[in-house]
Amino acid sequence: MAKRRPNGGGTITKRKDGRYQGAAYVTNTDGHRVRKFVYGSTYDEAAEKLGRLQDQERNGVPVPSRSWTVGEWLAYWLEHIVKPSREYNTYAKYESKVRLYLLPHLGKKPMVRLTPAQVRTFMTALEHREGVPAATRFEVLRVLRNALNRARLEELLTRNVAELVDMPKVSKGEGKPWSAREAIEFLRSARAHRLYAACVLVLVLGLRRSEVLGLRWQDIDFDRHQFTPVKQVQRTDGGLVLKDLKTESSQAALPLPKFCASALEERRHLQELERKIAGDAWQQAPGEDLIFSERHGGMIEPRGFSRTFDALIKRSGLRRITVRLARHTCGTLLAFLKVHPKVAQAILRHSQISMTLDIYTHVVDDDQREAAAMLADLLEDPLIG
Repeated sequence: MAKRRPNGGGTITKRKDGRYQGAAYVTNTDGHRVRKFVYGSTYDEAAEKLGRLQDQERNGVPVPSRSWTVGEWLAYWLEHIVKPSREYNTYAKYESKVRLYLLPHLGKKPMVRLTPAQVRTFMTALEHREGVPAATRFEVLRVLRNALNRARLEELLTRNVAELVDMPKVSKGEGKPWSAREAIEFLRSARAHRLYAACVLVLVLGLRRSEVLGLRWQDIDFDRHQFTPVKQVQRTDGGLVLKDLKTESSQAALPLPKFCASALEERRHLQELERKIAGDAWQQAPGEDLIFSERHGGMIEPRGFSRTFDALIKRSGLRRITVRLARHTCGTLLAFLKVHPKVAQAILRHSQISMTLDIYTHVVDDDQREAAAMLADLLEDPLIG
């Protein structure tokens, strides 16, 4: 015979299979009053679960109106939450982590029953059985955390079990940036290439590849020796588009050193030649007026620029670094170009001049003289090719 429970305390009964069943009326996420059941192998276990359910009700936390699997929620989250509100590249990155790693391992598991142990086992399998690199495992767990956090905000979960699993340790040793000598040697090797000026802006001004490819001629003020980055080239599911930079601070006017201005003047002359050669096939839309375009005027794919950068490095014989890492050479080159520290501070976007001076005073190294001589030759070298 079931023990008598107080009014409003729900009911607990013994089932034919020997287990105990607890039941109470609670509010679901649709706002409806529904009868919810919990089970336990003993009376006390069922009573404990029923108590937690009623505590949740008293605290105003509704129960899910439907039982989502992890895969169903991830698909909904990507399509209705991430895709409309995030950049396409972010959506594509999240989607690949969900499709390649999360769905095959966790997709069929009920989301409300997912445990830290299951997530931990999944992460261990990625590392030891599938050999997934630490950086990728880090991103996979971060995607799962973000998705479950949103489920918790929408009151489909009471906790995020992925946050109870330690993030994989990722080595921050991305690589060593080029020295001044290596950067100047690269620029000398790339001197004849049509995107030489883009390489100059990456190395000397530290611009991101999307910012460089989004620069327009109206953004450059040669008379005042400054430029204002406003746009960036991004890939969306509809193709390449020009988008506004994310923050107002990214659109502040920046100084334009003479070395960069000279490279841009050469680029303008070369682009005019390309425009004449293309004739009616020139594809650049009115108002775009991009500085760096394809040979027939269209926008340059950011990943395509990275491939070109890699090819130029290979031809130069230098050790390979990424475009992102190449930007870290910026401060060193500004010092070699004898750019005034206050100007360099604005280019590097340092909040304190002491940060800039620290770079300037540590530029001296074993190959300083050789680099200075190479830079002098480069500054005097006319455009070839």
